[in-house]
Formats: sequence, C-alpha cells, structure tokens
Amino acid sequence: MELTEQIKKIAENHLNDESHYIVDVNISSHKGPKKVLVLLDGDKGVTIDDCADLSRAIGAELEDNNIIEDAFRLEVSSPGVDYPLQSVRQYKKNIGRKVKISLKDDKDIVGILKDVTEEKVVLDQEVKKGKNIEYKEVEIPRSDINKTIVQISFK
Repeated sequence: MELTEQIKKIAENHLNDESHYIVDVNISSHKGPKKVLVLLDGDKGVTIDDCADLSRAIGAELEDNNIIEDAFRLEVSSPGVDYPLQSVRQYKKNIGRKVKISLKDDKDIVGILKDVTEEKVVLDQEVKKGKNIEYKEVEIPRSDINKTIVQISFK
C-alpha cells in the first residue's frame, strides 16, 4: 500500500465522529525531513483542537509502528479557502455559496452552487446583462471539472 493511502487510513481510523473526514494527504520532501500534510474537514467545520487531537493520534501511530523510517514533520490542518473542492461531501457543505469552476477546456464558470451528485454539479451561472447580473441554471459533468474554488466575498 502506498504511504499516502496508509496514512489516510490511519487518519480515518482516528476520527472521533462521522461529521469529520479526510480531504487529502500530501507528502513532500524538498530539503530536510519529509512533510506529511493531512487535510481534515467537517460538515460543521474544524477546530484547532480537532486538528491537534488527530495530529497526536496519527503521530503516535506512525512512530509506534515505524511507518516512516526517516525524520518527518506532521501537519494536520483544514483546507484553506483556496484549496479546491474534491468530494461530493465538500460540495454539499458549500451549497448556496458562490464558486468558480475551472473546466478542463480552460473555461471558467462562476455561479451559485445549487446541487451536486457523483456525476454532476448544478449551479446558477452568473450572466452579465449590461450592468445587471442574471442567473442561468447549468449542469456540469464532474468529469469536465478541473477544479472548483469557493469565492470569498468581502462585501
């Protein structure tokens, strides 16, 4: 089993409740010790205590079982606002929010996320009509999506 998958399984085994889930596990080693980044999310958000508790549990198991032989640095964090949505669960958490979808054909679509399934994403696409913005419902196959980023408004 690949190391990232192994760490993901370890992390999932230490989740305290079903409202939390692992978004991604990244391992990098440019210079010095490996950096293991575990991204944790939750249906109702993630606290710093959630991240710290999971970090302690993962770290203990990695060290007790000598899963990473060399020195490593473990970081457990929630995905930032610029981190793309990946799972249906993440999309559902953001229904009603403005998103920017970058398609594999290099086109971008901006709109309000309305619904999501394993196969498609439904949103009210912003269409500019002069100075006004109107919305048109569009369905986008998930297979056509390169990435989806939640748009933060400071208004």
